[in-house]
Amino acid sequence: MSVLVGKRAPSFKATAVIDATFEEDFSLDRYLGKKHVLFFFYPADFSLVCPTEILAFQDRIEEFERRGVAVVGCSTDSQYSHLAWQLKPRDRDGIAGVKYPLVADATKTISANYDVLGGHYDYNAAGEMTFVGSPMAYRGLFLIDKDGIVRHQLVNDRPLGRSLNEALRMIDALQYYEKNGEACPVDWESDSHDTHL
Repeated sequence: MSVLVGKRAPSFKATAVIDATFEEDFSLDRYLGKKHVLFFFYPADFSLVCPTEILAFQDRIEEFERRGVAVVGCSTDSQYSHLAWQLKPRDRDGIAGVKYPLVADATKTISANYDVLGGHYDYNAAGEMTFVGSPMAYRGLFLIDKDGIVRHQLVNDRPLGRSLNEALRMIDALQYYEKNGEACPVDWESDSHDTHL
């Protein structure tokens, strides 16, 4: 896996579904100089663990907005799949009410550029590595600063859901560092400003 921390986040333009509406040519560049971005990947629409994360981000979206952070999700599904899922009620395994962008990466280019594309590999007669079946994204999470630089990344295997509390803690730590220039030690919390190492 590539380490993107300290590097410019890979740019892209793709269709996103925002509040059940298609937006062509969506790009994270819209947030440059304005907001931090929490860009996360999930394996698939209409799956078991993914809606728990997507809905949890929506249910806690105000906590991210108060911190000036845009939340953006992405999977290798099409925009049509994203829309169908957003139109399905929560009590019927849908994600109705999700307002933040869900990027469609049907070409798998974005997932590959963030190095979260995974699947089963084999080798063809020429010795080239090829996917067996359809590759999907791992549960990647990237905290991107206002300058478009990746400051934190975390990648989980597909069956392992991520922690929103830890995502918020990392945002708080980054913003504390940006404001005060002080490092944040192990288990640092925003209400504890003892940063002496």
